[in-house]
Amino acid sequence: MPRRVHDRVILFDVDDTLIDNDGFKEELRRHLVHAYGRKANDRYWEIYEVVRKERGYADFLETLQRYRTEQLHDPRLVCMSGWLLDYPFAERLYPRALSVVSHMRGFGLPVILSDGDAVFQPRKIEKSGLWHAFDGHVLIYIHKQAELDSVEHFYPAKHYVIIDDKLQILDAVKQKWGDRVTTVFAKQGHYANDPAKNAGLAPADLTIGHIEELMCPDFSFLLYTTYA
Repeated sequence: MPRRVHDRVILFDVDDTLIDNDGFKEELRRHLVHAYGRKANDRYWEIYEVVRKERGYADFLETLQRYRTEQLHDPRLVCMSGWLLDYPFAERLYPRALSVVSHMRGFGLPVILSDGDAVFQPRKIEKSGLWHAFDGHVLIYIHKQAELDSVEHFYPAKHYVIIDDKLQILDAVKQKWGDRVTTVFAKQGHYANDPAKNAGLAPADLTIGHIEELMCPDFSFLLYTTYA
């Protein structure tokens, strides 16, 4: 059966777009120092960077697995997975994030488009309440900018809007979809505000300083008139 072609599909990133992932990482650092010591914290983040470079996305559970192989005789580490998986991500949602999702239904179908692993990232989306807020319209890839054909397969649309804190991803999507997509740069988090990471990249169609700005009348006007 052919899939419905939507007038507009609105693709939301998760980390540092809807969820304050930088804040989560800071709390994780404090927990590691308090529960296991500063040396353990430092080593965890060293491994984290190795895993991130290998896989192209953050993988907190794989980092823990690798750290555990170095510390097999520390019985305390078995509690760390529970801390991660049970973390109250609903408390890390940016202010009015859920209201933004509801508001954007007036423009099109909101869909999560995220990078991440197959365990922790879905758990984060579920625990935060986002899975429910998006009615299960959730796509998680390893490199989402390379999976746009898959996005089109599951959510065909006349036009797309993508909201992300990484200008590099927005630039890649724009190169692929051209005028079929409106790119929105959410300048939240350390990636978005790192000049080195954004150097040489084309600007997004729209730039916002905070996710709740999507609810302002100016954004509504621009979306309806310029990108209808």
